[in-house]
Amino acid sequence: MPAVRDRLAPEFYEPARLPPELAAHAGTPRTLGPGSPAKVGILDLGFERRGDRTELVERYQKAPLEIMRPLHVDPSLPGMAVTYVMATGGGVAQADRYRQDLRCGPGTEALFTTQAATKVYRMEQDYATQLVRLSADEGAYVEYLPDPLIPFAGARFHQSAVVTVHEDATVVYGETVTAGRLARGERHAYTVLGGDLEFRRPDGTLLAADTLRLRPGGRGGVDGPGVFAGHDHVASLFVVSGRCPAAGIADALHASLAGHEVLHGASVLPGECGAWVRVLAHEEPAVTVAVRAAWDAVRRLLTGHPAPDLRKP
Repeated sequence: MPAVRDRLAPEFYEPARLPPELAAHAGTPRTLGPGSPAKVGILDLGFERRGDRTELVERYQKAPLEIMRPLHVDPSLPGMAVTYVMATGGGVAQADRYRQDLRCGPGTEALFTTQAATKVYRMEQDYATQLVRLSADEGAYVEYLPDPLIPFAGARFHQSAVVTVHEDATVVYGETVTAGRLARGERHAYTVLGGDLEFRRPDGTLLAADTLRLRPGGRGGVDGPGVFAGHDHVASLFVVSGRCPAAGIADALHASLAGHEVLHGASVLPGECGAWVRVLAHEEPAVTVAVRAAWDAVRRLLTGHPAPDLRKP
């Protein structure tokens, strides 16, 4: 069990470092500021294997982040704990600070998703952040697959995710970002979006990292090659696992997207610790179907079972 921590201390929920593109917008809001009631969302969960099921054994939550009890609804993996993360505020507002700690013990099987897409609202002062700390111990199989992030016009948001994976564990980690609230004509109208994703071993060894910096008004823009490339949706799926050679995982990801109306590229991760794929699409249904196809292919390869139907409650 982790040492007792002051989860409401700023050093717990504030990022240790921010990209300068976001830090430039730091300020004191005229509305509720960082640390105010309902501005700090904390989710701290611990899972252990009990018999043939994965059970939630530690839980701390503070609105606007919360969960209902984990469900065991996967017919192919009935012992897997399926957890829906919810944000009661309806979206991320200026000066919000979120943190999720998701600890999966030895031999656990866990799937984390969200109840709906994450909306990041317009911000006039300051910014919003989220920290994700996900760990998978020996023999664990963990999937983290949130719904898309939708930045509204004027949004300022940064996410820092550190995924700690035991040498004998598997983590499937996905993320999807849209160009904005497209139905309202808000295409790349946000101010700045940033992301820092790291995969590490329990001793801190860095396996792989992915950095996202999107600033529509900055040099180079966000719509050229290497970014959105004229598309409205970009998704990534990372697989860190020793259950199969990295080249085999990359081949499965690549083959799963053949025939889909998306641009995609798959490759092995550094040190052959796994593989990943990035997907670009013009329409939301296309990226959703493509990500599910890639996830299903990885599930079948690594567990012998198909991906479940994640109907939102």
